[in-house]
Amino acid sequence: MRRENEVVRTEWSIQDLAKAAGTTSRTLRHYGQLGLLPPSRIGTNGYRYYDQGSLVRLQRILLLRELGLGLPVIAEVLAGEQDSGTALRTHLELLRQEQERIRRQIESVQTTLHKTERGEPLMAAEVFDGFDHTQYKDEVIERWGKDAYESGDRWWRSMSEAEQKQFQQTQADIAADFGRAHAAGLAPDSAEVQAVTARHFRWVGIGWQGRPVAKEAFIGLGEMYVADPRFTANYDVHGAGTAELIRDAMRVYAETHL
Repeated sequence: MRRENEVVRTEWSIQDLAKAAGTTSRTLRHYGQLGLLPPSRIGTNGYRYYDQGSLVRLQRILLLRELGLGLPVIAEVLAGEQDSGTALRTHLELLRQEQERIRRQIESVQTTLHKTERGEPLMAAEVFDGFDHTQYKDEVIERWGKDAYESGDRWWRSMSEAEQKQFQQTQADIAADFGRAHAAGLAPDSAEVQAVTARHFRWVGIGWQGRPVAKEAFIGLGEMYVADPRFTANYDVHGAGTAELIRDAMRVYAETHL
């Protein structure tokens, strides 16, 4: 509910917008130069002004920055979004995922604090809950078995921080390329999309540590990208429908090569 003395604005100066967003006018000008956040109008005095649509767009930019996307990729994501409602729903889903991760971290720290104060023994699973990849443990065990999860967990923990970041960056690059293909309207069985899918297959194979990736497993993984909203949101950040393109492309690749 709006407070009695609160003024309803229809536009903001660059200084006011920067202050509201917790950033700087210089950053907003930089976004404008890159085409990410053009002003809605420029006054006769040369000042830049931004409307409510600009607020929504800046909110999206800041979220994508927090997710680790670079400005060139963010530009492509925004350019491919035709429906602001869809973009906001994706935005909301990503925030809910982050909320859940932070909730688990808070509970983990509280447990560690209480057990430390009481002199009770700590369990690694409690201490690090919410801090790593184990959030998908149940799904991995259900689909591929406990041995697959434990083997993958040992492999991940054996990697250096730099190796882990490189593995994650490879996946991010592949996802961005799928997003570009989706924005261009390419078909799942097109040569371009299948080339990206081949890279994705090799990336999945790294995580399987040299074990053969079975046809059914690769297809099942693609289905999970669409069936599980957490995976869908991660891929659809590059444009709604990207996860479906990946799923279909993985099926085509599996049927052709596996």
